[in-house]
Amino acid sequence: MNQYPARSIRRIAVAAALFSLMTEARAEAVEVHVLSATVKDQTIGGAEVLVQKNGMQTTHGLTDDAGIFRGTPRFSADDPTATLIIRKSGYSTLVAKCPCNGLSYAISPVMQQLDGMRIVLNWSASPADLDAHLVYAGHHVYWGDKQGDDAGLDVDHTDGYGPETITIQKHQPGQRYIYAVHNYSDRDVPGSGTLERSRPQVRVYVGQSLVRSYEIDHAKAGTLWTVFAITENGELEDLDRYSEVTSPEDVATTLAPSLQGPLTAAVRNLSSGDRSRAAEFNHEGESAYHRMDYENAIRLFQQAIDLNPDYGQAYSNLGLTYEKAGDRAEALWANRKAIALASGADAPRVRASSYYNIARIYEASSEWGNALDNYRAAESERHTDIYATSIARMQTKTR
Repeated sequence: MNQYPARSIRRIAVAAALFSLMTEARAEAVEVHVLSATVKDQTIGGAEVLVQKNGMQTTHGLTDDAGIFRGTPRFSADDPTATLIIRKSGYSTLVAKCPCNGLSYAISPVMQQLDGMRIVLNWSASPADLDAHLVYAGHHVYWGDKQGDDAGLDVDHTDGYGPETITIQKHQPGQRYIYAVHNYSDRDVPGSGTLERSRPQVRVYVGQSLVRSYEIDHAKAGTLWTVFAITENGELEDLDRYSEVTSPEDVATTLAPSLQGPLTAAVRNLSSGDRSRAAEFNHEGESAYHRMDYENAIRLFQQAIDLNPDYGQAYSNLGLTYEKAGDRAEALWANRKAIALASGADAPRVRASSYYNIARIYEASSEWGNALDNYRAAESERHTDIYATSIARMQTKTR
């Protein structure tokens, strides 16, 4: 075996140390500000912040009393392959893609409602005022009318960063909702492009989990970004539309037609590579599920959905895993999306099992009427003795 002389070893060690010092000297400090999503200007101290990138050492620490975290990762926090994670007991864990330096992030307190949802908007310093809007039958929730039936604007910000937060305490069955972001600062400047440049990020929370994140399409332009719909059955339908709108009243007028009739979903151009990687994540998630490693299974199914948002089987797997992990509100949301996406010869089985999973969640919560409706829906898709027995059991409860 060849051996390096001691002198060569010392030279290698010195060179490595110099390289490390040069790397650290070039490293840029990162600073993020953590706030409450539901109480205006309330800072969150003691939140754990991690900045990480595959193959690199994770930078982590806690926010101070002012809600500020500072660290120096050995990679740029402007790297789009880097990830920011913020977690604190009693709050949903926030996961965001970088660039993240100098931005504010709002974390959501855990929601207790089965059919609740919280929508949080953050953006950069400019423009100063972006507004969140939620339109549904007879209601337009925004800064000018902060409270509707079972939904309200918790926080309104007019000086950059956000958050702007809307909470739906309970989704009304058969009710459709449309969520949009309006560039109020430059409402009279069509084509300004400041909405896209502000890097708005919309995060949707259900139960104790961040279930969806949305980023603007920088190839599009407009003063109104219509982000998604919540359908009559409670699942999210991505819209991703752009239009020029001036007043808040015009926002309601623009969104109103989407409350009725068929929805035109966002067009996705998925590569074969994305589909293939999504299938791999789904397969790995199934393996983790069978090992009863539910936390990793949830993460893997979510990665599959991030790559392929119309992946019905991944949603079905995710719903079952959430239920096993005790995350009932999240399981409802995922199963509803699995029902909406079910297609092909296997669709009746997927819909039936998803309805059945939803019914079990409602039954466990003593919501007998909702449980009965979903057991019946499962039976209408595919007859089994289990479904029939469950219907009979709920009928005795609802008499």
